[in-house]
Amino acid sequence: MRRRARRDGAEPDGYLLLRKRPGISSFDALNLIKRALDTGRVGHSGTLDKFAEGLLIVLVGRSTRLVPWFTGCDKIYDGTIEFGTETDTLDPEGLIIAQAPVPTESALRAVLPHFRGNISQSPPLYSAVHVDGKRAHEIARSGDTVEMKERPVVIHSLELLSFDGQTAQIRVHCSKGTYIRSLARDIALGCDSRAHLTALLRTRVAGFELSEAVDPFASSNPEKTIRDALRPIDERSFSAIKLPTIRLPADQALHITHGKPIDEAWFVNIAENKDVALMREDGLFLAVITCENGKRRYGYVAARPEDL
Repeated sequence: MRRRARRDGAEPDGYLLLRKRPGISSFDALNLIKRALDTGRVGHSGTLDKFAEGLLIVLVGRSTRLVPWFTGCDKIYDGTIEFGTETDTLDPEGLIIAQAPVPTESALRAVLPHFRGNISQSPPLYSAVHVDGKRAHEIARSGDTVEMKERPVVIHSLELLSFDGQTAQIRVHCSKGTYIRSLARDIALGCDSRAHLTALLRTRVAGFELSEAVDPFASSNPEKTIRDALRPIDERSFSAIKLPTIRLPADQALHITHGKPIDEAWFVNIAENKDVALMREDGLFLAVITCENGKRRYGYVAARPEDL
């Protein structure tokens, strides 16, 4: 089905901070944004499971080219772990597959240090991880067996906020690729129990806070809420994801849009092998320059000659 032409002839571009509600899939949330902005080009910094809620960073239009830089960021979650039963999905929507006694608070606190720092974890069987070219959850639902290989992640901090004898509230600051469902499973196994997550709230992605996000699902006019929330890519965006920026004079900006050779003099104060966002002196985003093995190249040129 062909998308209808926009009346103003311009494709929306930028990013927005969205609060996803539990019970709504990330796919449905992105579809709402596509309808509101009349575009098929949207990307995100990492999905949230249907039962989970919290911050989604959504990139729109040409800015979807920036997804690789936004997805590599740390995240902070508040999670609720129910001990005693483990489900096949490791969340409240799955079937119970194992049961075990609930741990004491002292036993729970004793194992938490083992899950801080650099650890290895196996993603959940029901996840979007690719295994032999297919999503793991698709293989699992077909009835076939799948081996979920361990992979390294970083848990920067892990706090036990409360424990009522069966349910624990935790706060986790973690690297890209961390599954809190897996963390809950492994914590339980570490204290000879079983568990699954019953709730999950993502409160932060990189330098973006949930408090900054809009909630179109609670709005009487969700499409207008989304349109009003669209922000341009700017220095604040790059500061949040810890990507350094350099401001260039207007004549150098035109140089970039024409794809002319990169001037190494721009990067005197930038660490080697560090990607950089180039901005015009008035703050217009121009391009991302990547660097690998000391060689710089254009990773993505955002500005076009007609923009200048």
